[in-house]
Amino acid sequence: MSLRSPRSGRASGGALRRHRGLALLFVLPALLLLGALVVYPIGYSVARSLFDASGHRFVGLDNYGTAFTDHATLTAVRNNAIWVAVAPALVTAVGLVFAVLTEKIRWATAFKLLVFMPMAISFLAAGIIFRTVYDADPHRGALNAAAVAVHDTFNDRSTYPGAHPRPGGGLDRAQGGDITAPTSTRVVLLPLVGVQPGALPATARTAQEPAGGDGVSGTVFLDFVPGGGGHPGRLDAGKKGLPGVTVQLRDGGRTVDTTTTAADGTFRFGAAPTATTSVVMPAANFAAPYRGVDWLGPAFITPAIIGAYIWIWAGFAMVIIAGGLANLPRETIEAARIDGAGEWQIFRRITVPQLAPVLGVVFITMVINVMKIFDLVYIIAPGPVQQDAGVLALRLYLVSFGGGNDQGLGSALSVLLLLLVVPVMLLNVRRFRGSRA
Repeated sequence: MSLRSPRSGRASGGALRRHRGLALLFVLPALLLLGALVVYPIGYSVARSLFDASGHRFVGLDNYGTAFTDHATLTAVRNNAIWVAVAPALVTAVGLVFAVLTEKIRWATAFKLLVFMPMAISFLAAGIIFRTVYDADPHRGALNAAAVAVHDTFNDRSTYPGAHPRPGGGLDRAQGGDITAPTSTRVVLLPLVGVQPGALPATARTAQEPAGGDGVSGTVFLDFVPGGGGHPGRLDAGKKGLPGVTVQLRDGGRTVDTTTTAADGTFRFGAAPTATTSVVMPAANFAAPYRGVDWLGPAFITPAIIGAYIWIWAGFAMVIIAGGLANLPRETIEAARIDGAGEWQIFRRITVPQLAPVLGVVFITMVINVMKIFDLVYIIAPGPVQQDAGVLALRLYLVSFGGGNDQGLGSALSVLLLLLVVPVMLLNVRRFRGSRA
């Protein structure tokens, strides 16, 4: 049994206080920075949210009431919910697939480099890239260029997009777009205008008079003479026939015969005309060309931006998950293979459960990230649809500095965004503490 003297106890207590004071001295610069860069802005935002736009009149919680009743803000909250529900899960899933692939392919290093490369690009540059990729014009937007190429591979393009008869020229255009010429005669002329300059094929020859004879014959021609002249609706010299136009002979609602115009625009049906016969050029001849999908429109703008986000962050998820894969015990995987388990069974029942802590870290990190997403939405979404694609961080910026000039409401939105992020951050901290324990 040993006894400590009061003097030695006082000495040890003084040493402990000196150590605490020294520790505080070292921590003080970090505390000052934390207070200046984190605590003070949060406190100031909370206080500012209780005042009006000018900052002089105290309004209490009115700004929060406005935030919860404003349509644009509610749209931003809905979009944030979509982001949180979709983007983190997709980023984690794609990163997991890429990480597993890096263990299966021979050129794993090059693959990792390509997938991780978007992380080296700023969000501004990535937004500009995808603004071009999603462009509605197929000649500029890569995605719509691919969509148009696939569509035109399996569907015939219209022969003369935009062509139409002259008003009052004797041809009727139905609501569906079909151009009809009622006829009880054996000869019919079908003059059209509005043919685009590049749409007239090089094989087009000068329009000729219909051959006549038995059945029904006619000519489809461009009712225009280069340089001027001629008479509307007549086969004047210099007018070109329109080859390749599909023409149908109909009797009532029944199609009797179908043919295609020759190089000089002429066509012929063997069936004789009746009182109810009509010659019809279907709307498919003149339909506007397929232009792809309006990716930057209100319907697809949020999924389109989420796609750009996945492109950027999938490399980050892949690297983190690949690190977790490298530390997995190989014995269990080899034992499963020996027992006859397939690769899918190994992936689903062994790899994924063992990677659960790593996947959780990636997922929660992405949740925190997407809750304050701003730059991609601001850059990719065109002005007219920014409200449809809006998120809380973008709404905060627009209200405070982007023309709204209401820092009171903007501060209230920033506080709401903080309150949404803090629980997820606390969950992440608990996970870190649990992993260290």
